[in-house]
Amino acid sequence: MRIALTEVPLWIALLPVAAYLVAVGCLHLRRRPVALSGHVDVALLTLGIAGMVIAGPLALLQPGAGTSVWTTAVLLLGFAVVVAGALLAARPRMVIYNVGLDQLRPVVASVAAGLDPTARWAGETAALPARGLQVHLDERGPARTVSVIAAGRTSAEAWAEFSRRLRRAIRTVRVRPSPWAWTFLGAGVAVASASAWLALTTR
Repeated sequence: MRIALTEVPLWIALLPVAAYLVAVGCLHLRRRPVALSGHVDVALLTLGIAGMVIAGPLALLQPGAGTSVWTTAVLLLGFAVVVAGALLAARPRMVIYNVGLDQLRPVVASVAAGLDPTARWAGETAALPARGLQVHLDERGPARTVSVIAAGRTSAEAWAEFSRRLRRAIRTVRVRPSPWAWTFLGAGVAVASASAWLALTTR
């Protein structure tokens, strides 16, 4: 039995990309920010690009490795290992969609002060010395998405408690739907339309 990744149709590879873009667009339409753990955020992105990775780089590598079930499984496992390694090497973080830095900073400051009254700020980094925790706010340009990243040496227990409290606090924040929602939704619909067109014309 053989599995040729080069035979994966492009229209199938595009479907996860379209689904990912539409999902992000829907997050930006909500009237409350949405917080995801860094691992979940990367996992969703990985699922979104998985089809393109399989039909692209992995398909290019397969002719040299062979098209047997085992070599195909090794290629897919290698991709999974790379993703898992990236997740393990990454700093603990939370990704908050549909919120600006100016809106999120007071929320983080309140959570930090609740955990450690001696918390202090330096730029966009909050230090909680009594908890052994530092967090840095990183805004993704104008896209109304902010990452809250653990900086320096981090106490796993303190990060878990901080994350739990921040999630709870974010639920009370009200925001307007982001204009970026329509950009992501439009891109998702465009990719889905291209996928449908390819499916119809390549039969």
